[in-house]
Amino acid sequence: MKKFLLLASAVFFLQSCVVRTATKVVSGAVNLSYKAVKGTVNGISWAVSKAKGKIDEDRLDGTWKVVGVYRGSFEDFSKDQNPDGSFTSECTEGFDQIVFKAKKSKFKPVHCSTQDEDWVKYSMEFGKNPSTKEKENYIEYNSSNYISVIDVTNKTMVLEGNLMPKLGFSGGKLYLLEKVK
Repeated sequence: MKKFLLLASAVFFLQSCVVRTATKVVSGAVNLSYKAVKGTVNGISWAVSKAKGKIDEDRLDGTWKVVGVYRGSFEDFSKDQNPDGSFTSECTEGFDQIVFKAKKSKFKPVHCSTQDEDWVKYSMEFGKNPSTKEKENYIEYNSSNYISVIDVTNKTMVLEGNLMPKLGFSGGKLYLLEKVK
């Protein structure tokens, strides 16, 4: 009888460990799929997830080419089953780009690479974005304009906001950028 109770206790204990471990694996997979949205835009593979804390401003430094525009917010994007958007450049020569000089806290707004824009002073903050009311990384410029910085890697950057007024009226809010130099 003691052997039977010992065996039954061991089976029950092992079974509960397996169920607990399987639950952790499944819930971990669900969290991973929710946080990172993968796709391909104009032949460039990317995975978008929201940064989990302050982003170093120096990561913004350089010239960024606009590769894709999603017509909707990041929240819409993360729930979309087929989020791959497309971008059609209105530039006759070159490509749409944005240039950041992080050390001087200045950027040139999105423009064709063949045009020249004026530099705009900005400040990058991590906190409650006045336009979205969410705690996130954001850029404030002209004292009342805000761009959310979703994430920045050494190759790609994702911004949300009104970067390109010509696309803003048609719903373009989420921008995928690729580092040029």
